[in-house]
Amino acid sequence: MPKPLRADAARNRDKLLDAATRVFGERGLDAPLEEIARRAGVSIGTLYNHFPTREALIDAIFPARVAVLERIGAQALADDDAWRGFTRFVEGVFALQAEDFGLNDALSGRFSTAAGLAEACRGGLEVARRLIARAKDSGQLRADFEERDFVTLIWAMSKVIRESADEAPLAWRRCLAFFLDGLRAEAARPIPS
Repeated sequence: MPKPLRADAARNRDKLLDAATRVFGERGLDAPLEEIARRAGVSIGTLYNHFPTREALIDAIFPARVAVLERIGAQALADDDAWRGFTRFVEGVFALQAEDFGLNDALSGRFSTAAGLAEACRGGLEVARRLIARAKDSGQLRADFEERDFVTLIWAMSKVIRESADEAPLAWRRCLAFFLDGLRAEAARPIPS
């Protein structure tokens, strides 16, 4: 069992986590660690004493933030209409990504070596898998849409979100609306593998 932190060390750790959450949210997961230390008011050495790697810092913050997908998914699964539940989940995921560049990077798998983050993402993907199956079973989601297509959509939308943030911060919503229309079962046409 790890030894409890001294009060000053615990305060520094909390300041680092707060600063990292803000800096990652503004700049993404590849933001300079020096900037995080500066905003926390501690040295870079103090940051590395608490979090020896970038992945350790990411794992201290993002698993809990990604776990919100399970809550959004539970609300979507409770919706009587399978299509509406599916689209609300998808829109909720991308709304979170648009609000936080760190979360955008986390969900798009840019730092898959962070074990805690990867595990949290698997939980979110399990919810997505259930919503996809439910929408397909209802006949509203095209039958050939698969979990890996959802992952590809996350990658694509993460780029749209990042690239349009300054000029057109809501452009991702329009892009997603076109995509979702193409996922309706009645719009389905054969596509190449």
